[in-house]
Amino acid sequence: MNIVEPIRKKSDLKKVEKILKKKGLRDLLIFTIGTNCGLRISDILNLDVSDVKNRTYINIVEQKTGKSKKFPINSKLKPMLEEFTKGRNADEPLFMSKFKNRLGRVTVYYTIREACQEAELEEKFGTHSMRKTFGYHHYKKFKDVAMLQKIFNHSSPAVTLSYIGIEQEKIDKSYANFIL
Repeated sequence: MNIVEPIRKKSDLKKVEKILKKKGLRDLLIFTIGTNCGLRISDILNLDVSDVKNRTYINIVEQKTGKSKKFPINSKLKPMLEEFTKGRNADEPLFMSKFKNRLGRVTVYYTIREACQEAELEEKFGTHSMRKTFGYHHYKKFKDVAMLQKIFNHSSPAVTLSYIGIEQEKIDKSYANFIL
């Protein structure tokens, strides 16, 4: 399994969003859900139109954990979802391939990876980078590792900090500031 990184700089996040917007609303919306909700790609791709259309909350059962998760649709996502679901049937997958099947994770992986490469980001990025980006920026804003641990359903705060790259960031900073 390859370890991927969060997108740490907001300016880099904006670059990737701009690149994905050129590709189309579908790809931008997948990325925006991932970075604003912290869902795993399997849970994003499992969404149906009925899960988001005319809703203020998204309710899911996480595929990996089997646990229920409920969270509000934020002000950035709301208009994007309204536009994306306009005229669509409630029972169809939210994200479909050009063949009208439910979109696959490999397609999204390449889309995200290529957008990050085009934005000239150096670290390894993939679909899980969206979830880690959410976690990284949520932690930086609120400094509440217990809340983030709960959102991610992690077993400990240490797991959460390591997962979002905060522990390595602290280690790097300590090395950079330690000179004998």
